[in-house]
Amino acid sequence: MKTFYPKDLSPVEVQTILQGAVTPRPIAFASTVDRDGNPNLSPFSFFNMFSANPPILIFSPSRRVRDNSVKHTLENVGEVPEVVIHIVGYERVEQMSLASTEYPRGVNEFEKSGLTALKSDLVAPLRVKEAAVAMECKVLEIKPLGIGGGAGNLVICEVIAIHLDEKILDEKGVIDPHKLDPVARLGGSWYSRITPDSLFQIPKPLTNLGIGVDQIPEQIRNSPILTGNNLGRLGNVMKLPSDAELADFSQSEEIQEMRRRFVNDRDSWIDHLHLRAKEELEKGQVDLAWKYLLQKG
Repeated sequence: MKTFYPKDLSPVEVQTILQGAVTPRPIAFASTVDRDGNPNLSPFSFFNMFSANPPILIFSPSRRVRDNSVKHTLENVGEVPEVVIHIVGYERVEQMSLASTEYPRGVNEFEKSGLTALKSDLVAPLRVKEAAVAMECKVLEIKPLGIGGGAGNLVICEVIAIHLDEKILDEKGVIDPHKLDPVARLGGSWYSRITPDSLFQIPKPLTNLGIGVDQIPEQIRNSPILTGNNLGRLGNVMKLPSDAELADFSQSEEIQEMRRRFVNDRDSWIDHLHLRAKEELEKGQVDLAWKYLLQKG
């Protein structure tokens, strides 16, 4: 393990480490205008949602590390405290990246990036026609975090209108991540996207009071076969199978065959039980996994 202390590093070194570690980051494709109505369009990956009631988004146009200058977006929201924040899909990522070019003030990034500007409903900044999600916001506060190069400026925004392309919605009217196909920022020049094999679901322990990993028998908890993810899923159950359920399962053909096969090899018996449990966990069959793990030799 290599340890770094930010006070001993340059701002560039700190930024490189943080941007490489805190990933993937969602991207706010922000549209703003200055006091004369000149549009600006730029992406920011220091961004996320922080409240639903009220609906609050925050993004941070940091001061440039190399010369401590500020970005046009930050100047604009200071002059006109409104912004349209877009979520961009993979098919537009190159155009979004082009809009991040440091053009001189007054240059229209909508035109430079080849994106279509639409009039917003409630705010002055224009919105991007091609974006699947556009959120019109009023800026509540701009909170500077420092005065040196690399210092962030939290632009706290309240969402007052949301535009969704119906093409990204599923049959229930909920945003489908596959259809949205959002891009995210990593370190350096790296981006990421959602692919069919990169999505997975985890049951949230919101109402269920899971037993916790600490209540898993030590032999299972210290298994060289089960991963931390496997243990987390096992610890999310409210109760273990009953003695009757375990006794019934022990009479299954598979378990009986395994007993005969490993009658003189307890270590292999345990390993095979854990392997079968792991297979079932990866299929989401948690109760069945527990039945394998709790079989007695």
